[in-house]
Amino acid sequence: MFNDIGPLELVALVVLAVLVFGPDKLPKVIQDVTRTIRKIREFSDSAKQDIRQELGPEFKDFEFEDLNPKTFIRKQMENDELGLKELRNGFDLKKEMAEVTDAVHSRDTESSSSGSASSSGSGGGRIDMSKKPEKPEKPEKPEKPEKPAVEDRPPFDADAT
Repeated sequence: MFNDIGPLELVALVVLAVLVFGPDKLPKVIQDVTRTIRKIREFSDSAKQDIRQELGPEFKDFEFEDLNPKTFIRKQMENDELGLKELRNGFDLKKEMAEVTDAVHSRDTESSSSGSASSSGSGGGRIDMSKKPEKPEKPEKPEKPEKPAVEDRPPFDADAT
């Protein structure tokens, strides 16, 4: 429970307890705390015994620490009744991710090459930014700029938002 308390921290706690409770009351406070901890442990042990009795004889070797998910998984990996080691060894995450990445990149290059060929063949949709637009002498209403084609828009990144 208190495995990570060092000697300097322990001395600091003792000095703090003496300052807070005083040397006269400190032994009584320590007795009260140990008595309370002992009662909590007794209550916990009796509750565990009651639960084991209610579960029946088939659960007599049941441990409450097994309810911790980490402990449960560790025990299942040791038992290997479900064949989890086989599944884990047969599944190479790096290989699967590389295949998915390659498939996505090949689709991107195919769609961009076919998309640019179709838009240049149709003759519309692309705006040449190197040319300066011709300004009319006195426009009656300001013209709205044309929206760029779908192929010219940057890709939407859901993770960046």
